[in-house]
Amino acid sequence: MTPRVEIFRGNDLALPDAEVNVVIDVVRAFTVAHYAFLRGAAEILLVPDVAAAFAVREERPEVLLAGEVGGLPIEGFDLDNSPARFALAELEGLTIVQKTTNGVKAALHSLGAPAVLLTGFSNAEATAHYLQARYGGSDARINLVASHPTGDEDFACAEYIRSLLLGEAMDTDEVRRRIYGCETVAKFLDPARPDFNPEDIDYCATSLPPAFVMAVRQDARWTSVRKVTL
Repeated sequence: MTPRVEIFRGNDLALPDAEVNVVIDVVRAFTVAHYAFLRGAAEILLVPDVAAAFAVREERPEVLLAGEVGGLPIEGFDLDNSPARFALAELEGLTIVQKTTNGVKAALHSLGAPAVLLTGFSNAEATAHYLQARYGGSDARINLVASHPTGDEDFACAEYIRSLLLGEAMDTDEVRRRIYGCETVAKFLDPARPDFNPEDIDYCATSLPPAFVMAVRQDARWTSVRKVTL
């Protein structure tokens, strides 16, 4: 038996029942989340909007707010949505509150499965290994959610994860080519758009050695993400 893997595209979907939902945001939310954990973050809290982020900080003043609106930094937030900046940040033991346009929104719409994972391309291989270890050899349903409604970068990453689960091993160079060539990335590579850092895309398009996955947990108050070591 092999898992039943289906790809969906969008950030506000009503997904079919599945053992696990995997939400993908390559550019840039879950690449940022990956680097936040690499830099020592203890937890990421997902919030639907700017007001909710500030409400968390009212209650928990030690948190750092991170995210974007329209791809740009949010006034009053501590961090933006740049993996290049997160890769240099000192985050040991800290909690990040994350608000983004597509990835976080899609994650908050994907909480109906018993397990929910987040990934970009940087952590896609680890995510596939985790899924294979737990669901390989079964007919488990796995929903892969490409959170950008139209961009090819998340869809390419979803196809890559599916290929690993089904033993087809899609070429990582093909995924990288599609990331750099997608409409979402064009503004980062445009010299006339200096607010968008082209270095971010280098981080988004680089696959790192598998070490952990990013798993969502929801309790009565918080939707949180923690790393789970492989």
